[in-house]
This record gives sequence, structure tokens and C-alpha cells, in this order.
Amino acid sequence: MISLTQFKNVLSENPESGLQLLLPTGETIPAHFHITEVGYVTKDFIDCGGTRRTTSSCVLQSLVAHDVDHRLKAGKLAGILQLSDKVVPDASVPVEIEYDAGTVSTYAFGSALPSRDGKVIVVSLEAKHTACLAPDKCGLEELDEKVKQATECNPSAEPAAGGC
Repeated sequence: MISLTQFKNVLSENPESGLQLLLPTGETIPAHFHITEVGYVTKDFIDCGGTRRTTSSCVLQSLVAHDVDHRLKAGKLAGILQLSDKVVPDASVPVEIEYDAGTVSTYAFGSALPSRDGKVIVVSLEAKHTACLAPDKCGLEELDEKVKQATECNPSAEPAAGGC
């Protein structure tokens, strides 16, 4: 994932470039998207093992409206992100984007690189996934090992003592 600082730098270095947001499926968010919000989101939580944790990120909200002629340039988005310094106290946080394609999904920014011709900055979005942060405390580590052993077994072999 890239940080807000890294993203702002790419935008500032390529102010006349357009933006192409590449979804994990290989499709793109329509080029006429708007950024309607820039927020700083902090999540305080307890994992299933009882450990208190905190995560923070800069979340951009996108909107694909009926204005198909709209095109957000990198310099304009850099200016919007500069204004967000008032609400984003830590620019080292990762950048994420909310995209509504029938259901609102949040994607992490994996990379942001100018195209070879410099006309667009290609932002590769990564799907976010749930995870167990304490597998050793809730039994998932043991379960994962049993699944691994079962998949390594040869179905035509005789079961080994204590094994398959």
C-alpha cells in the first residue's frame, strides 16, 4: 500500500496527468469520477485474542456522476489533498478509496505510477480482505495445520498413524 505522502508526491510531479483507477478485476473506475470527500479514519478495536489495536488511513470517497465530461487532473487532486491536511494529521497513513458500483467497496492504493507517455497516473487498487490477527489464540492456527495436512495426504495411500 502507498502512503498519502507518496501519492501526493506522484500527483504533484505530474500535475497535467489524468487519473486511471484500476480495480483488482482489471476494470477501471469510469474516468469521469469525482472525489467528493477526503477523510482520516481511525479504527480502534479488540482482536479475537483480546489485543487492543488501532489502524488509520486516508479514505477518498469517489462518485461516478452523470457528468461524463468531467476529468480530474492530478494537479487538481493534489490541491484537494493539500486542503485535507486540516483533517489528516498523519500523511504516512495508507490511502484507500470508496467506490460505489451498486455496493460501496473500499480498496487500498497498491501503487500510483505515471504511464509511459505521462498522460495518466495509473493507480492500482487492491481488494481488502478480512483476517484473523490472533490465530494462535482462537484456534485458527491449529485448524490451518489440519487443513494443510489433509491436503498433503495421498488419497490412495494407507492412513498413517496419527496422520491422514
